[in-house]
Amino acid sequence: MLNKIAKGILAILGALLGIGVSWIINKTFLRFNIYFLPNYQEMFIYICGGVGFAILVYLLSNKIIDGIVRLTNSIEHRLQEVPTANVISGAFGLIVGLIIAYLLTSPINQIKLAWLSGLLTAVIYLLFGYLGISVATKRVDEINWIANLRRAHKDKNLDKEKYSIPKVLDTSVIIDGRIFDICKTGFIEGPLVIPNFVLEELRHIADSSDTLKRNRGRRGLDVLNRIQKELDIPVEIWEEDFEDIAEVDSKLLKLAQLLDGKVVTNDYNLNKVAEFQGVSVLNINELANAVKPVVLPGEEMNVQVIKDGKEMGQGVAYLDDGTMIVVDGGKKHVGETIGVMVTSVLQTAAGRMIFAKPKQPMDKVV
Repeated sequence: MLNKIAKGILAILGALLGIGVSWIINKTFLRFNIYFLPNYQEMFIYICGGVGFAILVYLLSNKIIDGIVRLTNSIEHRLQEVPTANVISGAFGLIVGLIIAYLLTSPINQIKLAWLSGLLTAVIYLLFGYLGISVATKRVDEINWIANLRRAHKDKNLDKEKYSIPKVLDTSVIIDGRIFDICKTGFIEGPLVIPNFVLEELRHIADSSDTLKRNRGRRGLDVLNRIQKELDIPVEIWEEDFEDIAEVDSKLLKLAQLLDGKVVTNDYNLNKVAEFQGVSVLNINELANAVKPVVLPGEEMNVQVIKDGKEMGQGVAYLDDGTMIVVDGGKKHVGETIGVMVTSVLQTAAGRMIFAKPKQPMDKVV
């Protein structure tokens, strides 16, 4: 029944279309003084056009109905995949765009050439309608992030200053794992921002065929899960991506600038680039170096020489915190614990290196 009604409606629309085409044809014939039925020409053209188009559309009605149904289902399916926030934001953007288009087309409608003013009006409405939808949907993630951030502030009842500066985590500091302990002690306060492109990089590392890379990637994902579940600190996932930027480090710096936040990293090169671009950085390695015990030249200590050094006769030992000690003349004491005296300390952004020499006389520590 519905199919027959739809065919009837399409036939009527086809007849109306045919009448419109017949009107154009009739006007053309009159302009060029073409008469083949002087008394019945106009009626003949309208009848033939209306009936002809009605029959044609009726014969094609099954295909037209199938096409409309497929198109409708496709649009419905796509709309179901779009988040409600995007739909609302897009509708609002469309309204704003159409309002702007209306204001712009008011003077254009004064153009005497009707076809030109109509064409320009249609183009402006389409352009600003599209721009309104596009801009609104692309910015919806920022609006959601701000709303979530404010909600986190309210729910946790914490002061504004504590949550005023977002901390953007990079891949290296997540894999490193020390960020969990630092956050746990309260030295870094939230919100922690995890960009989606960093999560994608972690996932690719975790899926790597190389065992070492795979383990590092999985460790990073485990650290994120522990931060989210075990720490009382807001964690926000930044869904938006910067498609015009290829490198992850450049995206991190761009995001930090956008949020007016700080990048948390232990990447020395990223640290230097961030300083050049004026982006604030919290370097985990610099923090670790800052809290290491101060060692001054002339101090004595007992160390175990682990391996040979790069230079001839050198040996290498390590403190409990991982600081490397280069022992001049310590090669022959590899595997032994000996007393040494510090001669100099080299401090760099990458770490601290201690140079020492065996005490005289060289008393081995039993």
